[in-house]
Amino acid sequence: MALRLGIALISGIFMGLTTAPVNAWPLAWVALVPLWVLVVNYERKKVEEKKGKLSFFPFTFLLLPLFWGIGYHGTALFWITGIHPMTWLGVPWLPSLLITIFCWTFITLWGAALVTVWAVGFRTIVDLIPNPKSPIQNTLVRLLIGTALWCSLESFWSSGSLWWTSLSYTQSPHNLAILHLGQISGPNTITAAIVAVNGLIAELVIDKEKNNFDKVIFSKLIIVISFLAGLHIIGFVLYSRPLIQPSATALKVGIIQGNIPNKIKFNSAGWYRAIEGYTIGYRTLADKGVDAVLIPETALPFIWTNLDRIPRSFYTAVLEKGAVAWVGGFGETGRNLTNSLFTVTATGEIFSRYDKVKLVPLGEYIPFEEYLGSLIDKLSPLDAHLVLGKPNQVFDTPFGRAIVGICYDSAFSELFRRQAANGGQFILSASNDAHYKESMMAQHHAQDIMRAIETDRWAVRATNTGYSGIIDPHGRTQWLSKINTFELHAATIYRRQSQTLYVRWGDWLTPLLLLLATLTPAVQYLLQKKNDNE
Repeated sequence: MALRLGIALISGIFMGLTTAPVNAWPLAWVALVPLWVLVVNYERKKVEEKKGKLSFFPFTFLLLPLFWGIGYHGTALFWITGIHPMTWLGVPWLPSLLITIFCWTFITLWGAALVTVWAVGFRTIVDLIPNPKSPIQNTLVRLLIGTALWCSLESFWSSGSLWWTSLSYTQSPHNLAILHLGQISGPNTITAAIVAVNGLIAELVIDKEKNNFDKVIFSKLIIVISFLAGLHIIGFVLYSRPLIQPSATALKVGIIQGNIPNKIKFNSAGWYRAIEGYTIGYRTLADKGVDAVLIPETALPFIWTNLDRIPRSFYTAVLEKGAVAWVGGFGETGRNLTNSLFTVTATGEIFSRYDKVKLVPLGEYIPFEEYLGSLIDKLSPLDAHLVLGKPNQVFDTPFGRAIVGICYDSAFSELFRRQAANGGQFILSASNDAHYKESMMAQHHAQDIMRAIETDRWAVRATNTGYSGIIDPHGRTQWLSKINTFELHAATIYRRQSQTLYVRWGDWLTPLLLLLATLTPAVQYLLQKKNDNE
C-alpha cells in the first residue's frame, strides 16, 4: 500500500509542476494516469455476498486520491506561504507562521477533497453498471464517466469562494493552441481534454496488465495519439485566425505599476508614496497621448465615493491632462467597504464603479464571521469590513463597456464570460500580488491569459509589484513588466464585440458529457440484457 500511496503522491506532484515556477505543462497529459489506474484496479471486498452489496470504501482507498490531490494542489499553491510574515498587519511572527501553515493546509485539502470525491464517485458508478463485453466499450464508458464527473466537480468547486487550480490552467501560458479550446465551452473544455487523454492512456495500461489482445491495445494507442493530435489541431485552427483590428476600435492605454510594499501600503508613508508615484506616472503617460490609464487594485487606498476624498494632487492632474483614469480604491456600501475600480473622467467625475466579486477568504473577509471574526479579524488591514460585489455588474467607460477583474476574480471564468456577453469590449485586470511569491504572480498572469482567449478580448493588467502586462485575444503577451519595480507602459489595444461559443452559451460541454455518461451505459445495459435474453 505504501508503494501505491507514493505513486499517487508523486504523480500529483508532477501535475503540480505543470504550473509556475516550473511550467512543465506537458506532464499534465500523463500525470493523472497513475491515479486512474489505481482507482480502477483497486480491489473492493464484497459483503453480503448473496445480495451482492458492496461495502463502504476503505480508508486505504480514500488515501490514494487524497495523496494525489495533496501532491497537486499543495505543489501548485505553495506560493500561499508567501503571506508570511504578516508583521505588517500587526500579527506576530509565530502566529503568522501558524496562520500561513493553516491556510496552505486548508486550501490544499480543499482541492484534494475534489479529487477524493471524484475517485469515490467514479469507482462507485463504474461498480454499479455492468461491464460491457467489448474492451473498447468498457473504456468508452469509464472515459465518459470519469471526464464528466471531473468537469462537474470543477464547476461545483468554482462556484464557491476557494478556487484556483483547475486542471485547465496547467496549460497556461505556454500551450496556446490547447487553450483556444476554451473558446468552445470555457476552461472545462481543456479540463475535459486533459482528463480524457489521461484516461485513454490509463486504459491502455489497464489492458496491458490484464493481457488483453494486442490488437485492442494497438487500437487504443492509435485512438490516444489521434485524439491528442486532433485536440491540438482544433486549437491551432482557432489560434491561427487573424485578428481583425479596425483603426476605429483602437484605444491607447497606459499602465502604472506603483511598487508600493504592503508593509507601508496602509500607513501615511505608503499613502504619500502612492499619491506621488501614481500622480507622476499618470502625468507622464498622459503626456504620451494615452486615452486612459489603468492603476492597480487599491493603489490609492482611499474611499472614493465622494470627490472631496480623491487625493488633491492626483485629482488636479486628471483635470489638467484629461486622460481617463481607472483607479483602484475603496467604495462604500452602507456601513461597509468594497474593493473597487473607478472610472474618473477628464472632468474629475466618477463615471462608473466595479466592486470586486470574489474576495479572498481570511484576507479580505472572514468566513463564518459571526463565529470566527473576533479570533482572526487582524488578518484585515481595514477598520471596516469588505463586502462582495454583485456578479451581474457592468462597467461602462467613455470608450465603451469594459470587462473588469479585480485580483482573485481572475480565477473565475464565468465573471468574465458574463461581462463579455453583456457587451464588454476589452478586459481591465487590476491586482495587488505584493504579499505573494513570484510564482503566484506568474500563475495570476496565466489565469488572465485564459480569460482573454475565452472571451476573445484584449486584456490590460496593472498590478502593484508585477506582473503587469498586455495580452492579445490569442493569449500572446505583448508586454510583461518586471517584478518589484516601478514601471510605466503605454500600448494600443483594440475593442472587440465578437462572441465565442463560450461567451454565447456558457459551459454547455459539461452537461452534454453528463448526459452521454448517463445514456451510454444505460443503452449498453439494455442491449446486453436483450442479447442475454436471446
